Amino acid sequence: MTTRIIPAVGDPEAARVIATLLSQLPGAEPAAPVPDSTFLLDMLARLATESIDELPEVVLVHERIAPLPALDLIREVALRFPAVGVVLVTSDASPALFSAVMDSGARGLIGLPLTYEELAARVQGAAQWSVGVRRHLGRGPELPTGPGGKVVTVTGAKGGVGATFTAVQFALAAAAAGRRTALVDLDLQAGDVGSYLDVQFRRSIADLAGIQDISPRVLQDAVYDDRTGLALLLAPADGERGEEVDDRAARHVIAALRARYELVVIDCGTQVTGANAAAVELADVAVLVTTPDVVAVRAAKRMVRMWERLQVRKAEETTMVVNRWSKQTEIQPALIEKITKTRAVRTPVPAAFKELQAVVDAGRVQDLDNRSTVKQALWAVAGELGLLAAPDADPAASPQQPGAALAVRGSGPVARLRGGDRGTLGPWLRRGREG
Repeated sequence: MTTRIIPAVGDPEAARVIATLLSQLPGAEPAAPVPDSTFLLDMLARLATESIDELPEVVLVHERIAPLPALDLIREVALRFPAVGVVLVTSDASPALFSAVMDSGARGLIGLPLTYEELAARVQGAAQWSVGVRRHLGRGPELPTGPGGKVVTVTGAKGGVGATFTAVQFALAAAAAGRRTALVDLDLQAGDVGSYLDVQFRRSIADLAGIQDISPRVLQDAVYDDRTGLALLLAPADGERGEEVDDRAARHVIAALRARYELVVIDCGTQVTGANAAAVELADVAVLVTTPDVVAVRAAKRMVRMWERLQVRKAEETTMVVNRWSKQTEIQPALIEKITKTRAVRTPVPAAFKELQAVVDAGRVQDLDNRSTVKQALWAVAGELGLLAAPDADPAASPQQPGAALAVRGSGPVARLRGGDRGTLGPWLRRGREG
């Protein structure tokens, strides 16, 4: 039996040693080492779209892989590609780490320095397990092994700029286009997504915080299936429970949602916490909402600089949406783009609060008239960001609600906003995880 192996190793010297030993294994077909977790997940996603049989039997994850920490990467691979056997290569072979590795979904652990005998045994065991899983899947219903859904975060430069309204409209637009969409409220102390959609639900994202392995059944119990077609994961009703959702919990929740939904829209509020910083770091598209006034633009610049200092996201990888714009506004989107060094969308959102007041006061923004210029602009931005159709689909072919055509025509998907060298969260966020 030929065993296909992908080593994920960021350290060049370690990559050389692992590649040398793998080349000596009988029946092994090792790929060239991949340098980071983003590259690995993208590679597996491309292979999975062709067939489950195209996936490698074994993935080796080195302990110093980035930007995702090794255990988080193992968990995401195990969740999204369950027929792949993952093995961790680490200098820490303690029982505590072994237990954590197995809980994350790995099939084994190899201690450093590497020995041929241990490497051969662990690879063989993981490969046999992978073959058995694939044989089982061939007789049963197909499990999701594809690339997973797109994650979009929406953050406000400051309070009151319209970030929550923007996130809700993005999600409604995607649902109307036929995409299976989840809307997550990660404004943990002051989340208003439920209030905007007239939803009250006893469960929240805090109920998932302590769960290491979020199964589809567990996730479904925490999600509210709204009549708009959205799956809602709300912020806790008691703001103090927001402290239970740290960056590690946020990563687990996002990985589970990504595996289940085509699009995950996350309202990150206006404060930087470990949880929403992790969300912005993992996002395919990170949107920052501002208004065209001095105070909000300064706040947007501060937010972008903080993300860069914490190694969460670079300014040029951030998409700026300008809300409450008018031709008479002295500060125009081009100037905001220059000041913040972000990428402004082509469609600014007009200042037309009178259109919104009735539905906002009623807490039913889903009832906003299709003729609303604000709704049309936000749905156009959703089309511009590629939220209304699958990456390989023609956006114009997606089913639309009346009035949603503007959200598609002339605004094809923009390029996927990723950065292989975004890095991990900074020391401030890592301290929270270690505690």
